[in-house]
Amino acid sequence: MSGIRLLFHTSIAVVWALSLVACHKQESAGDTHASSTEEAVPYYNTPDFTPVWLSDPADVNAKITHRTGDFSFRDQTNTLVTQQALANKIHVANFFFTACPTICPKMTNLLRAVQDTFRHEPRVALLSFSVTPWLDSIPRLRKYAAEKGVIANKWHLLTGDRGKLYTLARQSYFAEETIGFTKDSTEFLHTEHIILVDQNRRIRGVYNGTLPLAIDQLITDIKLLLGEI
Repeated sequence: MSGIRLLFHTSIAVVWALSLVACHKQESAGDTHASSTEEAVPYYNTPDFTPVWLSDPADVNAKITHRTGDFSFRDQTNTLVTQQALANKIHVANFFFTACPTICPKMTNLLRAVQDTFRHEPRVALLSFSVTPWLDSIPRLRKYAAEKGVIANKWHLLTGDRGKLYTLARQSYFAEETIGFTKDSTEFLHTEHIILVDQNRRIRGVYNGTLPLAIDQLITDIKLLLGEI
């Protein structure tokens, strides 16, 4: 339980000690709070990653208009991977490059926990887009995958046209200044954000890929989303 949630429930306990009536009101509010933060996953519709909590499908369809875009890139096995490979799947996306000496290896190592957790779950996929595709050839990605324990068909390391990759990153996954990116490619290469996308290609989470606790939350959120399919 997060510190915020713990503080919330502790406050309820104090109110209960003071008044049974107040307790009843706070417990009702507490149930609503827990439902929205512990048993649901928000939507993200804008680049500032403001969470939107919705449960009614009609509201979701009306208010959450952003979808991740179409793409076509080659993975480490030289397989052409497109958005069709993600049909009815939840996917996790990040941006990396094989020559990165610091953030990327840590992200990859932590993402392996996601891969291993959902290794036998066909409704979950991982995508890592290279932001130095002119360096990250298919043989180089294949070597990197072997070194890092990446499982083909579960986790795709993708390379392709630089312009298309960067457009997808910025316009589909909101990889822009508001979450640590800039239009300068030297800055663009060093993001630690991981994006969670549901089976309808809507963004449902953003996580710091260098923090084990954030990866734990990502795994929890994927399990919750699997319950929506």
